Amino acid sequence: MEKSLNHPDVWKNQDEANSLSAKLKTLKTVIIPFKELEEHYNAVKELSEIVIKDDEASLKSLSDELSEIDKGLGKLEFKSLLGGDTDKCNAIVSLNAGAGGTESCDWASMLLRMYLRWVEAQGYTFEIIDQLNGEEAGVKNVMFTVRGEYSFGYLKSETGVHRLVRISPFDANKRRHTSFVSVDVLPELGEDIKIDINESDLKIDTYRSSGAGGQHVNVTDSAVRITHLPTGIVSQCQKERSQHKNKAVAMKILKARLYELERKKQEEKHLEAYENKKRIEWGSQIRSYVLHPYKMVKDHRTSVETSSADRVLDGDLTMFMEAYLKWVAVSKKTA
Repeated sequence: MEKSLNHPDVWKNQDEANSLSAKLKTLKTVIIPFKELEEHYNAVKELSEIVIKDDEASLKSLSDELSEIDKGLGKLEFKSLLGGDTDKCNAIVSLNAGAGGTESCDWASMLLRMYLRWVEAQGYTFEIIDQLNGEEAGVKNVMFTVRGEYSFGYLKSETGVHRLVRISPFDANKRRHTSFVSVDVLPELGEDIKIDINESDLKIDTYRSSGAGGQHVNVTDSAVRITHLPTGIVSQCQKERSQHKNKAVAMKILKARLYELERKKQEEKHLEAYENKKRIEWGSQIRSYVLHPYKMVKDHRTSVETSSADRVLDGDLTMFMEAYLKWVAVSKKTA
């Protein structure tokens, strides 16, 4: 690939050259760390041949070195699961409260906090695109972007309905309530991924923005809603002051949704064929968070569960993401 990129003729086709460059960059994120681990292992192996058996300090040092190599291999194995065309992309995440009024809106705000804590722990950044607050508490729906290497690859595991069981803080009788929030995660498509959309298939509406945003709100029709007529998919944006900018963001979201629709169709075929496991309906309940009468978080696809519900709600999601990626990888091999 490097030889091809160094050849001047390859740049005559800019799209092909950019695609090749992106693939090379992705491969290097695996190959370079592997070579470094290989060199580390060979160095430790040579050292082990000259260490005296009863030298406890040297033996402990070797043990520590091997543990570091093992951790590195684990990270490399996990990264190898992130080989999809869009895994390296930034992510567009949307949360939508289900039926239940204030209860579900509050649950949506809890999930928003959970994801943003996870984003911060990874060293990623986020930006709120659109948000509609609940009438009493929480949020009815919110959309935000997450920027960071492989952010979509990790977060795609969160797509689906999340269920909360708890004693309601809004119920004077302290009864137990069940709330639902749907989570949708899309890739922020790069220039190397092309999605063709016919203008005749689009219905574009403009309307006045609502919520925070300054004096321009409710003064001009700057908000934009785009409907893709063949699929019924809708995207909208009211964050920017300019109608032109809002249209550009809404179009980016629409393209991501159309791309993801096709990807999920393909992935669903693999999952249905996986060892006769229960059928997965995209958008169905994927994870339960129980806070009463006991504490537990369980992923219904992978069966991974933990009693550390508070840690999960504080952003500790990696175990669920890793298990999901491994589960999908196995399903594709056995389908």
